[in-house]
Amino acid sequence: MNKRRIKVLVVDDSMLFRETIAKGLREDPMFEVVGTASDPFDARDKIEQLDPDVLSLDVEMPKMNGIEFTRRLMPQHPIPIVVVSAVSANVFDAMAAGAVDFVTKPGIGSENGIERLIRELSIKLKIAASARLKTGQETERPRSASTSHTRGACRLIAIGASTGGTEAVAALLKALPADIPPVVVVQHMPPVFTKLFAERLDQTCPQQVVEAQDGQPVQPGTVYIAPGGLHMTVIRKRGQLTISCLEGDKVSGHCPSVNVLFDSILELGQVASGTIGILLTGMGKDGAEGLLNLKRGNALTICQDEATSVVFGMPAQAIRLGAACEVLPIGRIHEPILASIRE
Repeated sequence: MNKRRIKVLVVDDSMLFRETIAKGLREDPMFEVVGTASDPFDARDKIEQLDPDVLSLDVEMPKMNGIEFTRRLMPQHPIPIVVVSAVSANVFDAMAAGAVDFVTKPGIGSENGIERLIRELSIKLKIAASARLKTGQETERPRSASTSHTRGACRLIAIGASTGGTEAVAALLKALPADIPPVVVVQHMPPVFTKLFAERLDQTCPQQVVEAQDGQPVQPGTVYIAPGGLHMTVIRKRGQLTISCLEGDKVSGHCPSVNVLFDSILELGQVASGTIGILLTGMGKDGAEGLLNLKRGNALTICQDEATSVVFGMPAQAIRLGAACEVLPIGRIHEPILASIRE
């Protein structure tokens, strides 16, 4: 028996983009494009008629933009949404409203831009089709794994995230004080957007948040976001923990890679035992082995639970490997961090 195809509704005010996206998705046997819509009001009616599994949704549209449409749609008719946008911080507003992920429209004259758009949109729509949408509930009970290791004082917090991670990272940082140990974050995201993400977090979180730069000293009270397209590691340079950002091949399917960051911390000796490693929502397995290595290096390791993960991929892989000391809903991950800092 053939697996049921994913039903997609394409929403875009541009007829060219609307038909181009629909045509590209129809070439993938996993999709059934059930319809297209030119604006949110047209989309609202077609959602009721066609019952799509996922939406491809333009951000900039007349009558109502995609962000406001997402905000209004989710309480009445929760449906996984991947937004299509120009390079803009608007995508983070869309994610805060309930969208699962985003892709960027190609610029004018961009070589192979449409092919890239269709390829990325196809991947993210497939992920979105299995995503867990926000319900405001945290029903999974926290789990802990006992360990006999004696850990050092918290000196570094390392976080890895992918799909759904922008909101999860923001929620975690907002629950922590300004004067925390340094925080290094790999959020799977393309170049340019990581800088926009850092700027957005810097405006809303207690800590200083920056896009990491090669050679930057690691300072308390500061959060370093790995730049898109570069691997970020933490090294020791003249006795000072320092950020290193370098080009490289994809590792575990990503650049930046969570595994690369986590494994670099193991080379810092006692810093590893004073590290808190955290793996949040995301598709795939990047970070799972790295988190296990951190746990073996006496780090405190935490995974986000299934109930609050948009996509329970990366944390699930780590839990299966036995890499998690604790499994917690996103709203409680700050608790062991604060306890460790107090100790």
